[in-house]
Formats: sequence, structure tokens, C-alpha cells
Amino acid sequence: MAELPNLIKDLALILVVASAVTLIFKMLKQPLVLGYIVAGFLVGPHMPYTMHVMDKADIQTWADIGVMFLLFSLGLDFSFKKILRMGLSPIIATLIIIFSMAGLGLAVGLSFGWSRMDSIFLGGMLAMSSTTIIYKAFDDLGLRQQRFAGLVMSVLILEDILAIVLMVLLSALANGSSPDGGQMLSSILRIGFFLVLWFVVGLFIIPTFLRKTRGLMTDETMVIVSLGLCCLMAWISSTVGFSPAFGAFIMGSILAETIEADKIIRLVEPVKSLFGAIFFVSVGMLVDPNILLEYAAPILVLVVTILLGQAVLGTSGFMLSGQPLKTAMRCGFSLAQIGEFAFIIASLGLSLGVIGDFLYPVVVAVSVITTFLTPYMIRVAEPCYNKLEQALPKRWIRRLNHLGTAHQTTAIEQNNWKSLLRKMGINTGIYTILCIAITTLMLTFFLPFIRAILPHWWANAVCGLLLIIMLAPFMRSIIMKNNHSEEFKALWIESRLNRLPLIFTVLVRIVIVATFIFYICNYLARFENALVITLAMVIIVLMILSRSLKKRSIGLERLFVKNLHSREIEAQVHGRRRPLFSDRLIDRDIHISDFEVPGDSAWAGKTLQQLKFRNRFGVHLSGILRGMQRHNIPTGQTIIFPGDHLQVIGSDEQLERFGKALKGELVAEDDHIEEREMTLQKLRLSSNCTFIGKTLKESGIRDQYNCMVVGLEAGQKNLTMIDPTHQFVVGDIIWVVGERPSLRALIAQA
Repeated sequence: MAELPNLIKDLALILVVASAVTLIFKMLKQPLVLGYIVAGFLVGPHMPYTMHVMDKADIQTWADIGVMFLLFSLGLDFSFKKILRMGLSPIIATLIIIFSMAGLGLAVGLSFGWSRMDSIFLGGMLAMSSTTIIYKAFDDLGLRQQRFAGLVMSVLILEDILAIVLMVLLSALANGSSPDGGQMLSSILRIGFFLVLWFVVGLFIIPTFLRKTRGLMTDETMVIVSLGLCCLMAWISSTVGFSPAFGAFIMGSILAETIEADKIIRLVEPVKSLFGAIFFVSVGMLVDPNILLEYAAPILVLVVTILLGQAVLGTSGFMLSGQPLKTAMRCGFSLAQIGEFAFIIASLGLSLGVIGDFLYPVVVAVSVITTFLTPYMIRVAEPCYNKLEQALPKRWIRRLNHLGTAHQTTAIEQNNWKSLLRKMGINTGIYTILCIAITTLMLTFFLPFIRAILPHWWANAVCGLLLIIMLAPFMRSIIMKNNHSEEFKALWIESRLNRLPLIFTVLVRIVIVATFIFYICNYLARFENALVITLAMVIIVLMILSRSLKKRSIGLERLFVKNLHSREIEAQVHGRRRPLFSDRLIDRDIHISDFEVPGDSAWAGKTLQQLKFRNRFGVHLSGILRGMQRHNIPTGQTIIFPGDHLQVIGSDEQLERFGKALKGELVAEDDHIEEREMTLQKLRLSSNCTFIGKTLKESGIRDQYNCMVVGLEAGQKNLTMIDPTHQFVVGDIIWVVGERPSLRALIAQA
């Protein structure tokens, strides 16, 4: 028999140990991530008393795939529209927290005498809190439905997005000679360019492709297609100089806007779990006990830095974003740990060879300690606020509670100029990026190809003509979009003084389009400048006057908008969309939360009138989502069923009481479940039977004995269905179904 490859042996060892350790951690109600890390330590080279992995290179390859799939799954849960709907408050809080904690980590690293790059990567690790760990802590403590928990989760989503950008920036800094401002600005511009390009192009192509092939997509093909697209974008990202993980995230965020997103999330979850587990096990394999002992003091200092830093700086970030002091403290204290992205950033630093080997195990140790302390930090936030409230003067507390609200943006509608310039800026930016990308691809790849087939000037002419045809819809949109908008018309009519600036906005966009045409003509034809400018003006006029081009431009834009909103439209049609008022409740202490009715809930089968939610908890039930149907404003006669999703409006305290009651009021477990088995029994009615002369309905077999007659044996091959009016006679043979005790009582009467 052939020798089993080391990869299979290593994989068997990793999965067996990981499964055993994670079961123990599940019993201890600890995050599974920590279980994977412990399992990695047990099978790693630094644990001499156990078997260890033989081929670390293969495991590292699998771990890199794990990072890619983790970020792909993160992208599937992400939505650009969701970020835009969050408003300015979470963005302000996130930026303050990330920059403050990154600066704090950089200062701590430099104070220990670590290298500049070690300190920069350390700052990036300390800036990222763990979404998985915080979500589980909120769930275990019954706080997930409270308003502050929603604010924390919004910030965590933004942190995850910025972590992707941070990884790209760190890669650029690691590959450069020195992390100067110019290099960082260049990296940010490259990220922005490719981010917009890939997202816009992806939303044109991928949802349309999935829509056309929807009838052919089984679960199997959907997994293959989605993972294939993930790997394709990872390869493209790596080719243009970014990390594969960045490309995987972008593809996930594109697929998140499709109708198939929920199905893809469900199908790729096992793949993500497998490779994610291998990644976290590989993290544990790098933990060296000797390094932990040697760096015990820095580890403790970093733990204290995270706890105090998030407690102070995190609280300050939420306050400056408009939250009262109590809410800000509960949010800031909840972020006091590091997790998955710290490991990913550390892996990036090691793979690039720019950080020391000691930093990885140090960060893992810090993560483990802060993870165990997370529930206690969440619990201690409110007592700390109470002590602070007693210690500080009342006027200070009032000022701190209103520190952020003075800086909040109001709901006053923006004036026409701001609205018009914002729309023009977004439109011009997106279409300019698309024009740059198409021009680059055509001149880089298509032009050499066509020159190999046709003579030089003919090849240039063909390439230039095709390029102008491809760019024409986008260039027309740059010039004409928003020129007939309500804001443009209102400003034009409102004052003659507005007309010159409005004309100027059109001229600026004409210059941008003319620049493209000038560059293409000059690159391919080397004409005189006057001729090129004349040609550019002629092309622009033809584009403006062309009705077919206008139709193409509008069609492309409508396709993009349709693809962008397809998932929301599908959710609205099937009743899964959250009410529009959910984020617009006037009272700051009132918000809407979702609850799922457990399968063994004592509320199941009861009406809202019987449950009296308003009297017991002070909450309002605004809607029930049942399968694909939504029941808005249910009446008192509406019955609750297991699996119902309840949308409940109330304060934090009211929703907390409601959630505890929902989880606590369950049907008691049956201690005699073994006796509840249903059996089939054949009975022959004797002359002493009490049922003789009675009909099936009069016998009370169902009502008194809790049994059911399924048929009458009348000498035929099959049982005869018994009629409720059938009158029993001596010798009737009936087949009865029931529980054993009920059947025994029934037999005694037969």
C-alpha cells in the first residue's frame, strides 16, 4: 500500500486535536477561536510532549487559503449601502478609535526599543477589536438587543473594512524604503482607484451573469462558481500588487449585493469553517512558551494598554460621535480586546519578513488574556459610570453627556449647491476611473495584439476607433449627467448669478472628456495639437447629439442600479426587509430589535392578547416575519408560532426583560419521554367491551383515552377506513394508535 502523504497525516492530527479542544471550550462557554489556538499550540513544534505537525509549509499554505476565505465571508456580510446608511456617528467613532489605538500601540512598541516596522504593525494589531468575540460576549450576557450593542457592531463593521485597507497600506510600507506621507497617499489612491473600479465593473457583470444562469445553478454549482470568483479576484488582486485577501474581500462585497448572497453565505460556511480553523491552528503553532516568558512584561503592558486605552480612548471616540457618557462607556469598554485581524496582520508581517518572530506569540498571548477579560469589561462599564457620576460635579456630567450632541449633523436638508456638487463629483469620479481602466487595458493589451495582425497605422486606427466607441457612453455621462436635475434647474431659475458657476461645472467636465480624447489621439496618431483639439470637440458634440449613445448610456446606468439594489428588492418582495422607521425613532432610548421564538417556547400557540407584551414588558410588537411572509401591526388575536421573528420596539431595559423572558419561558422537558412512544395495537372487541353498540364518535376512544382508530379489519387485504358513524359489534377487529399507557387503559375496556 502506498505511503500516506504527510499532508493527510498533519491534517488528521490538526482536525482531531482541534475538535477535541473546541468541544472542551464549548463546554466552558469560551470562544472557539481560543480553542483553535490552544489546539495549534498542542500540535506545534514547541510542545515536546505531544505529536506535532511534520510539514509546516503545507499547513501555512492552507492557512493562507483560510485567511482568503475568512475575508471572502466577511465581504459577503458587508454592504456599502449599509455603511452609507449608518450615518456619520459610527464613522467618527471608528476613525478616532483606530487612529488613537494605533498611535498608542506605536508608542508602546517604540518605548520597548522594538524596530519601527514592528511598532507600526503592533499599532495596527491593537487598533482592531474582535467582532467574533464581542458578538459572542453580547449573546452570552443577553445584551445583543440593546442599543449600545448595535452601535458597537456598527463600529466593528467599519473596523473590519479599515483593517482590509490597513493591510494593503502595511504591505505597501513594508515593500517601500520608508513609510513617508507621499508613499501612503499613493497607496491610498491606488486602493481607492481599484476599489471603485472592481466594485463598479463587478456590479455590471456578476449579478447579470448570476441572473442569466439562475435556472442552471444548483447548490453544487453555486459553491464552485462563488469560490471560483473568489479565487479569481484574489489572483487579480495579487497581480496588481495587493494581497489575495483584499481581492477575496472585494469579491465577497460584490456578491453581497446579489439576490443569491444569502444562499452563498450558507453554502460556503463549511468551507470557511474548515480553512478558518486551520488558520487559527497555525496561529497557535507559532506560540513559543520561551518567548512568552521572556516577553512577560511587554505582554502585561500591552494588556493594560488595550484595557485602559479602549476604556478611555474608545469612550472618547463614541462621545465625540454624539453618544451620552453612559452609552459611550459601555461601547468603549466592550472593545477592549484584539482578535482575528491581529493574527492576520501579524501573519502578513511575518510573510513579508518585516517583523520579528517574537511579535506573533506576544500578540496571541495578549489576545487570549483580553478575550477572557472581555465579559468582565462589559459588565464593569455601568458600575464605573455610576462611580464616575458620583465623583464628578453634576454640571460636568451634563456637559459630557452633551459633548457629542453639539457636533451631530442635523436632519436639515442640504442646499441645492451641495447636493448638486456631491452628485456631480461621485458621477464624474466613477466614470473617470472606468475610462482610465478601459484606456489602460486597450493600449496595454489590445494595441500590441492588433499591431501584430494589421499594419501599424491601420492597427492604431482600429484600436482608437474601438476605444472611443467603448468610452463614449461613459464620457457622455460625465458631460450630461445632472445637467437636467432638479437642483440644476432650481439654481438656474433662482438667480442669474448661479448661471456662470453652473456653466463652469459643465465646462470642467467637457475638459475632462477632451483630455481623454486628446491623450488617445496623441498617443495613437501624433497629430498637431490644433487638429487634436478640433477632433476632440467634434467627437464631444457628436456624443452629446447622439440619441443612440444616450440610450446606451442610460441603459448601462439602469443595469448598474438594478444590480446594486436587486438584493434589497428581493428582500422587500419576500417580506424580509427591516421597516424604514427602524433607524428614525425619535426617542434616543427607544429602538427596534429582532427576536426569534425558540422551538420549545411556552409562548408558541398563544395569542398576543394572552401574552400581554405591552402590560408585562412595556414593549410594542410592530411586525412578525414568518417564513417568507410579513405580518405588520398584528392584532390581539394573532398567534405566535415557533421560529417566528418578532420585531419589537422598546428601551434597552424593556427589550432586555423581553429577551430574558423569551429565552426563559420554555416548555419543561418531559422526564418520561420514553413512555410517550406511539405504538400500533390490534384489538378484537369482545362481548364484554363497553364500546359495543356505540358509534366511533360515542365511544370516547379519542377524547377519553387519547387514542386514534386508524382502520377496521374486514377480511380484506387492506384496512378499511372506519366511518365516525360506524356502530361497533362483537368481533370487530380495529387497529388503534396511541401511547402505551393510553393503550393499556383502552385494552382494559375491550
